[in-house]
Order: sequence, then structure tokens, then C-alpha cells
Amino acid sequence: MSALNLLSAAELCPDTWSPMVVADVNATSVKVARVEGNFVWHHHEEEDEAFLVLRGELKICYRDREAVVLKSGDLHVVPRGVEHCPQAEEECFIVLIEQSSTAHTGEVESTLTRSAEEQRDAAEVVLGQ
Repeated sequence: MSALNLLSAAELCPDTWSPMVVADVNATSVKVARVEGNFVWHHHEEEDEAFLVLRGELKICYRDREAVVLKSGDLHVVPRGVEHCPQAEEECFIVLIEQSSTAHTGEVESTLTRSAEEQRDAAEVVLGQ
């Protein structure tokens, strides 16, 4: 077991909005991602989703409440069942903490959707995990 620098791992993400699972803690996955532009509007019916910004700025937009702007070091939890759309005007590196069963884009299918297996495979290829 060795230490993993989350920012260094996120910088290796080959595609935007395509998280890599870098660790599992019980039934929770720790993922890193490189993001830029707009994601898709979606929600997770049964799971909360935590966003931690490593570098850059991330905006979490909501349909029914004010958007939340996160800067480096900021953490925000999107409650289960709440529709949201992450956005980054410039390249941003983030950590996602969510149940391992959480679907990437909820019930929405998009060209950005990645299965849990794809997220794990990406980490294996890029990080050798």
C-alpha cells in the first residue's frame, strides 16, 4: 500500500468528465476527474454525491436553488434526488466521493456516460492500479 497524490492522478485523466476510480473505502468509491465545459443535467435517486475541488473552479448548477461555486480546497455535497449540472469554465481537477453503485450520469444516457467498469479500467490503464 502506498500513497497516491490525488491531483497528480487527476492530471493524468485522458478525457474530460471521465472519472477514474482511484480507491474504494467499504462501499464508497474515491474518483478523480479532469473537467471543463458543461456536464449533463442529472440526479442520483438514492445516493448523495460529494465534490472536492483540487485545482480550479467548479460550479454546481441547480434547477431549484442557487448555484454553488467551488474553488480549490472546497467540498460540496449534492443531496440524493436533486437535479444538478456541474460546469467548469476552465480546466478543473476534482475528487468525487460516492457510493460505488452510483451511476455516472444517473438515469441520463449521454456520450459522457461512463460505466463503473470503464472508470475502473481507466485507472488501471493510466495509473497501473
